[in-house]
Amino acid sequence: MLATPEGAILAFDYGTRLIGIAIGHRLSGHARALTVLANGDWARLDTLIADWQPECFVVGLPLARDGGEQPMTRAARAFAHMLERRYARVAHLVDERYSSAAAAQRFAEQRARGKARRKDAANIDALAAQIILESWLAQAG
Repeated sequence: MLATPEGAILAFDYGTRLIGIAIGHRLSGHARALTVLANGDWARLDTLIADWQPECFVVGLPLARDGGEQPMTRAARAFAHMLERRYARVAHLVDERYSSAAAAQRFAEQRARGKARRKDAANIDALAAQIILESWLAQAG
């Protein structure tokens, strides 16, 4: 079991195939990309929840450019509700418009500095979750 301080938060960049996950802490205000799971891999998610014992969840809400709902928005909301029911914790929803683009840009910058390689591109979803969590922490702080 991992040692986790009180106030840990797990964030999710929900996708139909992959879900990016980041971990952060309310007190420090910092977040980091954690992992990417296949959508539906509840056993692995159960393990992450048991290891990190988050106080709450943050789920990116993929709104349309005009701020309206789209099918993916409803899927992300449903995922957030499943998290709440399954793990008895609050799931906060955060507008994630442009988080994927920001994650791709951040990944490109990491590659340019030699901090990431092309094979690490699978972690872009986790990086998007980190950006979603950083946004939530900034608003909540």
